[in-house]
Order: sequence, then structure tokens, then C-alpha cells
Amino acid sequence: MYIYNVTINIDGTAHDEWLTWVESHITAILNTGKFTSAKLTEVLVAEEMGGRTYSIQYAASSREDLDDYYTLHADDFRLAILKKFADKMLTFNTELKIVNEFYPTSVSN
Repeated sequence: MYIYNVTINIDGTAHDEWLTWVESHITAILNTGKFTSAKLTEVLVAEEMGGRTYSIQYAASSREDLDDYYTLHADDFRLAILKKFADKMLTFNTELKIVNEFYPTSVSN
């Protein structure tokens, strides 16, 4: 499994509008069929530049799905974001490959 992670710092003046808008944006990306789920998280670190920082983590079942997203959809979604929030946000993307997942085998008190 692969994680496509998008980290966003959004200016305080656009924060509330962005937070409402991003839910439909995430849904539209999921509706491409290239990802199985997404998580929206807030990064709990005070930024020197101000604003608030979020991470959106999209889970892809295969490298092919992730590559197809880049080829078929990514540019359109980037343009939509730039049109709406270009001067109010900074973003960067990372890719993660899940090597293994671990879960507790027992709970001790």
C-alpha cells in the first residue's frame, strides 16, 4: 500500500473557507477511484510563518493507482487549488510505502 501525503499550511484569513472547501476536494479525489481512503489531520506544531498546517493522507492500493492518479488527475486538482487559494497556502507532497503494520497483541494494565 502507498500513502500520498499532502501537507498544507493555510493562512489564517482563509482557514475557515479552506477547511469547509477541502472536504469536497478530498471527496472528489477519492471519487477518481485511485485511492481507497483519506485522512485529514492537523499538524500540532506552531509554525513560524503563522497559519495552520494540515496533512491529507490518501491511501492507494498499488503503485499503478498512484501513478494513474498523477497522469490522469493530479494537474487538474492542483490547478483548482491554485485558482482558489494560491496566495493563501503553501503545500508539499510526499509518497510513503507501507512496509509493515503493527498492532498490539495484548493490553496490559
